[in-house]
Amino acid sequence: MNQLEQLKQFTTIVADTGDFQSMKAFAPRDATTNPSLILKAVQKDEYRPLLEQAVQQHGSKPVGEIIDHLLVAFGLEILKLIPGRVSTETDARLSFDTEGTIAKGRELIRLYEQADIPRQRILIKIASTWEGIRAAEVLEKEGIRCNMTLLFSLPQAVACADAGAQLISPFVGRIYDWYKKSTGEEYSGENDPGVQSVKGIYNYYRKFGYKTEVMGASFRNISQLTELAGCDLLTISPELLQKLAESDMPLSRKLSIESAQASDLEKLALDEKAFRLMLNDDAMATEKLAEGIRLFCADAVKLEKMIEALR
Repeated sequence: MNQLEQLKQFTTIVADTGDFQSMKAFAPRDATTNPSLILKAVQKDEYRPLLEQAVQQHGSKPVGEIIDHLLVAFGLEILKLIPGRVSTETDARLSFDTEGTIAKGRELIRLYEQADIPRQRILIKIASTWEGIRAAEVLEKEGIRCNMTLLFSLPQAVACADAGAQLISPFVGRIYDWYKKSTGEEYSGENDPGVQSVKGIYNYYRKFGYKTEVMGASFRNISQLTELAGCDLLTISPELLQKLAESDMPLSRKLSIESAQASDLEKLALDEKAFRLMLNDDAMATEKLAEGIRLFCADAVKLEKMIEALR
């Protein structure tokens, strides 16, 4: 078996792309998108018709509503190719707006259900801010499942699980980027800070019986993926999926419930004050969360400008 086939024995594989044509070769169960991936995709000739169609059909509506229709259009195409779930992201500019995020999550689900897609096949992606986590808590109670993104720390992960979120996406590669830049060191294997972060979160969830799924995200190399074999899910770019498929190096399970339960982790008690203080004390998580929100906001603005130019 190649490494992709081996990895599928331990972990659910998720495609991380807006280029849904590239998914066919790798047969992932689920797929994720984000504003940056959608922006990148609509600049390609094969996907531009989705953008043009959304503007043509909904051009009289506010630009935010046109983007919602575009995101759902991508989601619908992706769902034709996978058996599982697609993640669709809320506007990053709502990251500190609980009520706005709740409204956006409900609207996206409404559009999917209007297209006869059951809500069980959709994950609404929300930034793992305190406000975003509170929104997810409300949406989950309504049967709207949430994927908590831009997650860089254990306090964020614990708060998401306490809120009953369906799934979290800790960003392995961006954690690695921060430490590599701040220390000047190269990290690999189990010494990778991004890998260590996800292992810690996985072990915490399994030790204390949380049902929230852990989906490692934002990978830079194959080593990060192989070190997390056994994680519930891994969302992987087409480029790294190709590299896994081309390698036949042996791969073994690294994360398990048994090892998690044997860990010496202590349970965290988190209210809003404790959450904000612990997040503030983590320079990497604070900086990467802020940076991630800024980048997604900037790409949302670029997408809006593309839409306005077509109206």
